[in-house]
Amino acid sequence: MKNTISRRAAIATLGALGAGAVLAQGVAPRPVTVRFGYQKSSTLTALLKVQGTLEKQLAPLNAVLSWHEFTSGLPLLEALNLDNLDISADVADTVPVFAQAAGADLTFVAQEAPSPAAQAIVVREDSPIKTVADLKGKKIGFAKAAGVHYLLIAALDKAGLSFKDIEPAYLTPADGRAAFEKGAIDAWVVWDPFLSAAQRQSKVRVLADGTGIASYQRYYLAGSKFAKARPDVLRVVYTELEKTGKWVKQNPREAAALLSPVWGLDAATIEQANARAAAMRCARSCPKA
Repeated sequence: MKNTISRRAAIATLGALGAGAVLAQGVAPRPVTVRFGYQKSSTLTALLKVQGTLEKQLAPLNAVLSWHEFTSGLPLLEALNLDNLDISADVADTVPVFAQAAGADLTFVAQEAPSPAAQAIVVREDSPIKTVADLKGKKIGFAKAAGVHYLLIAALDKAGLSFKDIEPAYLTPADGRAAFEKGAIDAWVVWDPFLSAAQRQSKVRVLADGTGIASYQRYYLAGSKFAKARPDVLRVVYTELEKTGKWVKQNPREAAALLSPVWGLDAATIEQANARAAAMRCARSCPKA
């Protein structure tokens, strides 16, 4: 099963949805509460939330936003599949594959461009571990079924190891950092902005990032039932994601300043994370620089 969706396919999907969204002139859309799930690391969504942009654009559609934060992508998509959410903010490319393999009925809404360096396997600076091959027999922390899960598997395979050669520790980013700093795990696999925070605030060394191993694309999805019922809402969400992605690229310092109190990180760390992921901070239809 392919876990990617091209720019053309994304636009075609929205166009097909739009065909069923024509409302009789003068008839107001049915009121709806849009349950929007996101992760703390969801840059574009976090900016939309703090600026209140999406609420304003959805108001004419009789749509009210309800925000729901999750610690990682898999439980987010599980909630989407159980109809506890309507839309999911960016999740790493492997997460929908896990969800769909479990029977989830999901509709792809948008795709961000690849950002392989925005996730990495790190060890403490004084660690005797020098290469990925040295991870054999070691305890490694990461979020289960996240993009970093795939990165770890792919990196091990490239080094001639299998997943059975390491001891996995399934941890959220917050728990992973605590375990990493206490020495409870030997290595940690994590994504931005948590990666940038660790690099700037702790003495860490990168064993490998996703370059040449895992492209790390992120997707926005909707429950298929909601997608069929309210394609007008999805079109607005798509448009605002695209606008915000372009704004982040053009105003990195301002974006970091807005996100700093939301993420509890200094603006310089956030700017570093966004710079590394600059290519992905646009919905897929954003033209290349």
